[in-house]
Amino acid sequence: MADPKRTPLYNKHLSLGANMVDFAGWEMPLHYRTGIVDEHLSTRRSAGLFDVSHMGRLLFKGSGSVNFLQYVLTNNVRSLESQWTAAQYTILPTESGGAVDDAFLYHFNQGEYLLVVNAANLDKDKEYLNSFLPKFTNVTMDDQTESLAMISIQGPMARSILEGVLEKGELPEPFRNSASTVMVSGYQVMVSRTGYTGEPIGFELFVQEKNAADLWDLLVGQGARPIGLGARDTLRLEAALPLYGHELGKDPEGNEIPILALPQARLAVSFSEAKGDFIGKDAIKPQWLALQQMARGDYSLRGTLPRQIRPLAVVGKGVARQGAKVFKDGKHVGYVTSGTMVPAWSFKGEGLASEITDRHFLRPVALAYVDIEIEDQQEVEVEIRGKMVASLIVPFHLRSEAPPYARPVIAAKKKRRATTHAPTKVAKLLQDAIENTIWRQKECINLIPSEMTPSPMVRLLTTMDPAFRYAEHRKLKAFNEMEVFYYQGTNFIAEVEQLVKKEMALYLGCTEVEARPISGQLANMAVFSALVDYMNRFSRKTDPERIRMVMNNHINKGGHLSAQPMGALRDFISWNPVWDRPAV
Repeated sequence: MADPKRTPLYNKHLSLGANMVDFAGWEMPLHYRTGIVDEHLSTRRSAGLFDVSHMGRLLFKGSGSVNFLQYVLTNNVRSLESQWTAAQYTILPTESGGAVDDAFLYHFNQGEYLLVVNAANLDKDKEYLNSFLPKFTNVTMDDQTESLAMISIQGPMARSILEGVLEKGELPEPFRNSASTVMVSGYQVMVSRTGYTGEPIGFELFVQEKNAADLWDLLVGQGARPIGLGARDTLRLEAALPLYGHELGKDPEGNEIPILALPQARLAVSFSEAKGDFIGKDAIKPQWLALQQMARGDYSLRGTLPRQIRPLAVVGKGVARQGAKVFKDGKHVGYVTSGTMVPAWSFKGEGLASEITDRHFLRPVALAYVDIEIEDQQEVEVEIRGKMVASLIVPFHLRSEAPPYARPVIAAKKKRRATTHAPTKVAKLLQDAIENTIWRQKECINLIPSEMTPSPMVRLLTTMDPAFRYAEHRKLKAFNEMEVFYYQGTNFIAEVEQLVKKEMALYLGCTEVEARPISGQLANMAVFSALVDYMNRFSRKTDPERIRMVMNNHINKGGHLSAQPMGALRDFISWNPVWDRPAV
């Protein structure tokens, strides 16, 4: 038996009192002196520092790299040419639609692609990839697992800690999967906005082996807390992230788990025209079609995708472990794939006013491979030590869209709400409305101009009858460009509009005034609709062509929501088949 391998940070782990274990042929820290629970909580509250140099790192070079990787991976490699994305989750597929491994692909330098795979699968993955290399030209694969170290820093303080050691360069944009290259103490560090913890703020760092110990010391000196493999696993489980051999590979019955049974894999598979053919495509496409039908309530293709991976919360007493059977209404419907007890910080308050406290608690969470028909919030039972324990299928255990903290989502059975006497509810609603009006108009400073509190006279006028009436109108050529209202009884509204237009034209010194109030969303929709209408003015009887490309201000940079693909642009912008995203 070969001696375990050691990362460049092995001596650092020993000096910190790490409990070292053999993991996939590497001597790695399971935890340090304070233990797994403390390390998990430290990551969620401040910043955890992980040695992940045991992960396999394969560098692909050459003009044929893209074609090769497009064929052996499920995601669209060319989307990494986009300015927004420099990394992507992807799968090494089998011909039958399962997974050889899951991986992350990084594109830091022109003409180079770095594939990070699971440590336990490195030899298998290399054999798999080497079997296809002879079919392609101008592509080389170099195993840089031992020459290129990999460190991860995750948690609310991760960015400020990294900024404290930067010598030159900028950290990646605050978008997941973005990347950049920086200088630290005279050497180069490749940085990506990726991670395996569910934290909203996290980075993975790639540095030459000889500089790894120095970088580690600098980050620890800035306040990063070393974290072992134990907490890394509880963090990923709380975030419902998969681990090969648990949520991918073979199920407890020995059957291959279809790739698209894993929710995250739905972002790791591309059928873009720009991608072309790839291994397992003919087996994965039916899985995709089955998902689409199931979204419409049609389970006729469930034979293609009989089960899926779902977060499971144990609400009774017990801890669900890998291999435990899951039942619904007495019927065996699946297995637990990962499960343990995880810690979480308590928060006080609600919404934006909520704050993290110094209290924490433990809760049993799991991932389960269950029948495809089972939906969120459905009650199931897990067999734990011969007893049936009440559990719940949930959409997630953790949410990260409210940085800087990732926040636990606590599962609970739905409780029947007590009914309240109708007059009592009405009286409370009126009282709440009065209190809210006083608070909003006398105790607040509204920073958005359109939200400023109007004068008493304006408020009085808004209670008058013309307010909130339909009053659409347009100029008709048949009436010599006269404004024609669509509804009767609007003469007074027309008169007021003309008064407003005259006053605004005088005040602003302009010739054209649109007095009808309109939101930013609707205003942008009107502009985009007009552009699309103009583009298609000669082809009215075909599917309309969409706007080919838009340059906008991203919402994270202060841009308005309505100018994003998630806003008014949604139905008007083309899809870029190379980037695999809207052409913005």
